[in-house]
Formats: sequence, structure tokens, C-alpha cells
Amino acid sequence: MELNTALAISAHGMDAQTTRLRVIAENLANQDTTGSSPGATPYRRKTVSFDNKLDASLGVETLQVKKIGVDKSDFPLRYDPGHPAADKNGYVRTPNVNSFVEVMDMREAERSYAANLNVMQVSRGMLTRTIDMLK
Repeated sequence: MELNTALAISAHGMDAQTTRLRVIAENLANQDTTGSSPGATPYRRKTVSFDNKLDASLGVETLQVKKIGVDKSDFPLRYDPGHPAADKNGYVRTPNVNSFVEVMDMREAERSYAANLNVMQVSRGMLTRTIDMLK
């Protein structure tokens, strides 16, 4: 495999993990966003799906973001009769965002990003050494 191909593959991986981190940040920022009227839908957690896609110019499969979807799990209920979005029983539907899950996903995305960055740094070093040898 050419070093340029390794660099491109790592760049695709870093791009996918950047998208994942952006979605995680959005989920964390909206973890307390409820509706403003009774029965209103609160913020729904977003998810990222990945897929391998053939990059014809490189001749290899690279990681791509397949889609940004939504988590279809139920909304937790919180008893808060004074809230504007409380139903007739005093319960408010809250976002289905679990900060613990988001932080674990963030750590995994961070490690994947760092691994791809490390591959890029090693590949660049190899290219630099090759150029120095050819001088």
C-alpha cells in the first residue's frame, strides 16, 4: 500500500470521528431540552452510523458516515408539575440522552481519532525519511 493511500484512509477515519464528536456534543448540549407545552416532544438523541465505501480513486474501502439517525427509545418521565410541559399528571417528558453513554462514546471517538492521527504522523515521517534518503 502506498503511503499516500494510508494518509487518505486515515483522513477519512478522522473525518468520520469528527462528525461523531459533533453529534455527541449536540446530544450533551441538549440533554435538558424539554418541550415548552404539555405533550411537546423533547430533544431526541442523535446517533451516527458508519459504513465502508469503496473509494475508486484510492482502490480501497474507506470509512464513511452512513447516516445521522435518531434514537427511538422512550423518553424518561420526570415529575415536575410546575413545568410548562407537564402533562395533566405533572410529568414532563425529558430527552433520551444519557450523559454517561455520551461520555463513553466521546472517549471511543477520541481514541479512534487519535489512532488515525498516529497513522498519519507515522506515514508522514516515513515519507520524510524517504525523501531525505533520495537527496
